[in-house]
Amino acid sequence: MDNTSTVETSADVKNGGKRLIFACIAIALQVIAVFLINVFFVEKVQLFAILTRVVGALLVLFIYNEDRPAAMKMTWMILMMALPIFSITFYLLVGLNGHTLKMDRRYREVDEDFLPLLASGGEQMERLDQEDRRAANITRYVKRVSAYPLYDDTSITYYDDAADGLEAQKEELRKAKHFIFMEYHAIEDAESWHGILEILVERVNAGVEVRVFYDDMGSIGFINTDFVDRLESVGIKAKVFNPFSPGLNVFLNNRDHRKITVIDGLVGFTGGYNLANEYFHITEPFGYWKDTGVKLVGPAVKSLTVAFLEMWNATVEGEARDANYEQYLPEVPACAEAQGFVQPYADSPMDSVQVGEDVYISVAEYAQDYVWFVTPYLIITDEMTRAFGLAAQRGVDVRVITPGIPDKKLVYRLTRSYYYGLVKNGVRVYEYTPGFCHAKMCVADDVLATCGTINLDYRSLYHHFENGCLYYGCDAVDDTKADFEQMFAESKEVTQDYTDPKATARFGDLVLRLAAPLM
Repeated sequence: MDNTSTVETSADVKNGGKRLIFACIAIALQVIAVFLINVFFVEKVQLFAILTRVVGALLVLFIYNEDRPAAMKMTWMILMMALPIFSITFYLLVGLNGHTLKMDRRYREVDEDFLPLLASGGEQMERLDQEDRRAANITRYVKRVSAYPLYDDTSITYYDDAADGLEAQKEELRKAKHFIFMEYHAIEDAESWHGILEILVERVNAGVEVRVFYDDMGSIGFINTDFVDRLESVGIKAKVFNPFSPGLNVFLNNRDHRKITVIDGLVGFTGGYNLANEYFHITEPFGYWKDTGVKLVGPAVKSLTVAFLEMWNATVEGEARDANYEQYLPEVPACAEAQGFVQPYADSPMDSVQVGEDVYISVAEYAQDYVWFVTPYLIITDEMTRAFGLAAQRGVDVRVITPGIPDKKLVYRLTRSYYYGLVKNGVRVYEYTPGFCHAKMCVADDVLATCGTINLDYRSLYHHFENGCLYYGCDAVDDTKADFEQMFAESKEVTQDYTDPKATARFGDLVLRLAAPLM
C-alpha cells in the first residue's frame, strides 16, 4: 500500500486540530454577536422589545405544551423569561430550523424504503412471550416504534475490552467477499485506523465493495478535510456526516454517534468504541480506557445493515440512492451457535421517540433482583432518575458506574451533580478508578442486557443518531454481568459521599444543570 496517498502526515492531523479550534471560536463569536445585537435592539428600539416579550410569552405557552421532558422545557422557559430576545433567536434556530425539516423528510423517505425489508420477528416474540412476558414487552415496544425485529437465530459474542473487539473485527474483515460497511462517530488517522485501512485496501483490490462513513464533528480533531479524497483514491467509497460549517446551523447539533461494522451481511460489530488510538490502549490520555462491544453472526446482522444504509442514503440531498439495496440484505442462515434472543436497534433524533432512553427505563422497570448501568456521562432526565429510584425503592439493587478520570472536566462536574438525586432513593454510585470508562451498557437479573453507543446523557438520548443491541438468555449476558462485577471491584463506591444535598447544591452546579438539556 502506498502510505503517501492514504495516511495523513503529522501536519495534516495538526491542521485537523486547528480546524476544531476554529470551529469553537466561530460558534462562540456568532453567539456573542447575536447576544450583542439583541442587547442593542432592547436598548434602542422599545417597540421591538415589547414585541419580543409578547412573542416570548407565546413561545413559553407553546413550549409548555410540547411533548418533551420537563427539564428541557424548563430550561427554555427560564431563558425566555430572563433573556427574551436572545433566547427567542436561538429557539427559532434550534426548534424551527428548515435544515432539520429537510433532514426529517429525507430520513422518512429512506426509512420507507428500508425498514419494510426487515423481518417481522413475530414468531420470535411469541416464543419469548411464553418464556418471559415482561422481557417480550420491551422487545415488542422496540419493534413497534423503530421497526427493528427480535431474532432467535443469531449468535452474540461480548468483548470486555475494545482491543479484543478490534482484533476480532479485523479478523472478520479479512474474510470479506462482497461488501464492508463501516460507520463511526470518530476516526483517528493513526495506528489503530492504519491497521484497518491496510485490510480495507487489500479487500478493495480483491473486488470487495468498501464504504466508510464518519461524523465530521466527532472526527474533526483527528483528521483533515481531505480524508474522504484519500480513501476514494484507493477505491474506498467514503462520506462524511453533517460537515461542520461556521454558520448557525441547528442540525450541527445532531451528530452520528453510531458505531457499526457489517461484513457481507453475515457478521456485524457494534459497541462503545470508535476507531481511535485511545480506545485500544495505544495512547492513554485519561488512564486505562474501558470500552466494550459485541459481535453478531446470523440474520440479525440485517438490522445493522439497514441502520447503515439509512444513514448513507439520507446524508446528502439530491445524491443518487442505492438502486439495488437488496443485494446488501442477503438471506442468511441461522447460526448454529445461536442462543436466546438478540435485537439490534437504532435511534434517531428525527422523530419524537427516544428509543434509547425508553429501553433503559424499561430495563430498570423490568428488574426484580438487580439492574446495573455503566456510562461515561450521567446527565439524565427527571423521568429516568425517577425510574431508577423507584426500582431501588422496590428493593432492586440499582447501581451506576461512571468514570473515575474524566475526559471532559465540566461534564464530569455535571455528572456528579446528578448523584444525589439517585442516591437519596437508594441507587448506588461507583466511579471507575483505573481511568475513563466509555462503555454504555446495562444488565438485569442474569437474563437481559444491552450494549451499544447510547450514553446516559441528553446528547445521546435526544440529539444523536445512536444504536444498541438488546440480548436475552445467552452466554453474552453472563459475560456482561461478569464484566460489571470486575468493574465494581476496580471502582470506588461514592454513594456515601453524596447523601447530603449540599454536596450537589453549589451555584455553579445548579447553572450547569439548567444548561444540561441544551448541551
